[in-house]
Amino acid sequence: MPIDTRRTQPRNPRTWWWAIAVPGLVLALTTLAVTTTWQPVTRLDAQSAAAAYDLSVGHPTWVAVLDLVAEVSRPIWLRSVMLVVAVVLLWRGHVRIGVWLTLVTAVEWVVAPGLKLLVERPRPTWEEPLHQIGGFAYPSGHAAGAGYFASAGVILALLVLPRGRVRGAICTGLVLVSVAIGLHRILLGVHYASDVIGGWSLGVLVVLLGGALLLRLDPEQPGPVVGTVGIRPSRLAVIVNPVKVGDLGSFRTLVCDAAAAHGWDQPLWFETTLEDPGTGMAEAALAAEVEMVLVAGGDGTVRVVCTELARTGVAIGVVPLGTGNLLARNLGIPLHGPDAVEVALSGQDRAVDAVSIGGDELHETCFMVMAGLGLDAAIMEGAREQLKARMGWTAYVVSALRQVRYPAVTVEISVDGRPPVRRRARTVVVGNVGSLQAGIPLLPDARIDDGMLDVVVIAPGRLLGWLPLVARVLARGRRTDDRLDRMTGRSVVVRAERTTPRQLDGDPILPGREIRAQIMAGTLLVRVPRLPR
Repeated sequence: MPIDTRRTQPRNPRTWWWAIAVPGLVLALTTLAVTTTWQPVTRLDAQSAAAAYDLSVGHPTWVAVLDLVAEVSRPIWLRSVMLVVAVVLLWRGHVRIGVWLTLVTAVEWVVAPGLKLLVERPRPTWEEPLHQIGGFAYPSGHAAGAGYFASAGVILALLVLPRGRVRGAICTGLVLVSVAIGLHRILLGVHYASDVIGGWSLGVLVVLLGGALLLRLDPEQPGPVVGTVGIRPSRLAVIVNPVKVGDLGSFRTLVCDAAAAHGWDQPLWFETTLEDPGTGMAEAALAAEVEMVLVAGGDGTVRVVCTELARTGVAIGVVPLGTGNLLARNLGIPLHGPDAVEVALSGQDRAVDAVSIGGDELHETCFMVMAGLGLDAAIMEGAREQLKARMGWTAYVVSALRQVRYPAVTVEISVDGRPPVRRRARTVVVGNVGSLQAGIPLLPDARIDDGMLDVVVIAPGRLLGWLPLVARVLARGRRTDDRLDRMTGRSVVVRAERTTPRQLDGDPILPGREIRAQIMAGTLLVRVPRLPR
């Protein structure tokens, strides 16, 4: 999987040194207090050690568990795991991260025992020792190894994994494991609290110092550093729908110049065709092991490419050239081509949801924006390319006026496997985002990264019934009834009593009677504008 060192980089490089200052200051103060036998720290150490010993003594099963933790968390095992990871990274060409991980492992391996020899602090002594161990106490070798292991693991998770619950859970788990390793040394009666605090801060400090020296990027060059980490240039692919570009040569020059300015290699270039709207091009880009795919086209082209890139960890940059451009609008991506190219090449990755979609006569695919059955699909079908080219997104308004008498159809809607709700509806829309063109809040609660699908069922009684429904939508009203109903869940099945028009992200597809949608939370990385400093 591509590794992006920017995910660990503060926008201001001085933040590295502020992060280093915290464990550095803790280590310095703790070491000073231990070496000078400062009474407040010495007294607190003695009291906490006695309290921990009293909790463990006389409980052989508990002590056996602590002994097991001591064995499996020995620093030699933690270092060995990280060295294996470093070898894998080097073998796969991630040179800078591999070197960094090897270096911090070696430094921690030497510094922790060396500081023990310098301080020569005796271990706690008890009439009935719980665990036999020799050597000096400060700093705790187990705690130093745990601090180094957890902080290195967190940085690797930030580099490798997309934003989301999995990455957060892994980082939290590493921190909790580090805390548990340190605390068990006190409960075994072989270390004081200051030994553990000093060990933790030493391990973290070594990792952060190595990161500041080997992983820090030039803040004036915000382009990605992937593959051979920290070494520019990097590989980029461009997938363009030539029908949507007025002057393909000028657009290619624009992208290539911008890529060079941001430190990217000259991009691989793919053009979609009528026979292949982007699937083969995306597969070729992935086979070339690019770090990002820039897709230029309408929502349909973007949808096809996103389907291929979901769950790959390869980011997608969007240059919206269509009529609706709903994905770009809902993510704050500029609609002006050069500005969108700039965001794609220098923005930040955002993990968003994709939606798996299927149905009768419909091969499993994905959508990013909305899927619909009924009137909305008829509107999309009625907005011909010539009309959209001449009128832009207002072509959908013209088509909607033509379809205003579109007949209702009886549908059954099941959310998250619950018993279906039966409605007589003009249209049913399953959405991953909330807003239509002109900011119309069709699904006001929908968020593209909330791990949920939002459904709206629209069923005006008569022609004039559209007016209050439109007013309720524009006012972001939350009231629901048989005329305007909303539902939320992770999976949705919509079945119509007869064959009905269907659409995906604004593209009409084969009419049918069913659509089945399932959220795929956080499975796609999209390049969006950087947050303000």
